[in-house]
Amino acid sequence: WDHWAQYMVTQVLSFSRSGLADFVTQRVSACIMAAYTLVLTWFFSTTEITYAVFSSFFSSTPMQIFSTMTLLSILAHAWIGLWTVGTDYIRSAHLEFIPGLAKFSTAIRFLYQVACLLIMFIYLVWAMKLIWQF
Repeated sequence: WDHWAQYMVTQVLSFSRSGLADFVTQRVSACIMAAYTLVLTWFFSTTEITYAVFSSFFSSTPMQIFSTMTLLSILAHAWIGLWTVGTDYIRSAHLEFIPGLAKFSTAIRFLYQVACLLIMFIYLVWAMKLIWQF
């Protein structure tokens, strides 16, 4: 039963079910985040910042799209990392320091992953509201 439950939690909550796809997703998302950082560095270092300039820059459609792509990249990148940490470290062997806790490792890992997803969803909704001002 525990092996089946662990398998189902791993399969349901994994990002892509493929190590290669996760690897590529993390690399592509890192490139998008790096490009966004470079654009922001360029903007803030070459522009005299006023509210009108700042607002105009970030409310332009290309910047809204780029910000959305970056936000989704952050979430995908973070999810893969958090999922990996959860599956690597929330295991019965790592929870034996508290007697009886090891037998709940699958449930604890599931709750950890659900909490991560909930926090990431809240972050997504909040950020999309800021980016698109709806």
